[in-house]
Amino acid sequence: MSSVAIVLVVVAAFAHAGWNLAAKRVGRGGALFVWMYQTLSVLIYVPVVVAIGPPEPQPAWLVAIPVSALLHNGYSLILQRGYAVGDLSVVYPVARGSGPLLSVLAAVLLFGDRPGPLGLVGAAAVVVGVLVIGRGGRGVTGASVRWGLLTGIAIAGFTLWDAYSVTTLAVPPLGMFCSRAIVQSLMLTPRVRGAEVRGLWRRYRTEVLVIAVLAPLASTLVLYALTLAPVSTVAPAREVSIVVGSVLAWRWFGEPDPVRRLTGAAVVLAGVAVIALGG
Repeated sequence: MSSVAIVLVVVAAFAHAGWNLAAKRVGRGGALFVWMYQTLSVLIYVPVVVAIGPPEPQPAWLVAIPVSALLHNGYSLILQRGYAVGDLSVVYPVARGSGPLLSVLAAVLLFGDRPGPLGLVGAAAVVVGVLVIGRGGRGVTGASVRWGLLTGIAIAGFTLWDAYSVTTLAVPPLGMFCSRAIVQSLMLTPRVRGAEVRGLWRRYRTEVLVIAVLAPLASTLVLYALTLAPVSTVAPAREVSIVVGSVLAWRWFGEPDPVRRLTGAAVVLAGVAVIALGG
């Protein structure tokens, strides 16, 4: 993996961990909360892209954008439900661990990616480290694990589709994000109720703003990384966010077993280093 791709993935990981902590603070916000931060993202980022100069739409976008929007909305709703019923330190590691594993397997089978031996060892280390972080402790219930796994499946789905869109279909990452964000917001608009929006905004405006800024940033950086490196190495390497998220979950929410989770974090970091050498 190139040094530029590594920087993009690491920055995206910090942004991703930050917005997930904000999502956990809201918990039971549901579809309305997802619509709020998605719509605010549109209002923040689309004018920037227009000012820069939007890419010229292509016919392939008619397929790439709606499918990506559907997959990302499914992911957001599943994740929010997981945070409503379980701890961040369970749902997040299970989701971020199972997602890359499925992405790597599918990328090899469907896209013909052939990571080197070191890349595969690194991917395995990332997954093992994530599982160590998420194993045991308070809040490890069947519901938490199930929602984490469902989130991981959603992650694999949109990672593979977005990789296909920005590579095979040649959809520019910024155009991909802006078009998808608009479609995502429109898909959820029927769930909006004015009084509920005002109440949720009064209670969680900071969290809505944090996610509106950081979630698109993380997603767009990963899309650019996918144009520089294969999905079978980008997908596992981005999981360095588990390290950041686990430490912050311990510090902010008082979640237990910091020694075990930091041990798992060390395994994840080692896996990312091996991926960088072998990708």
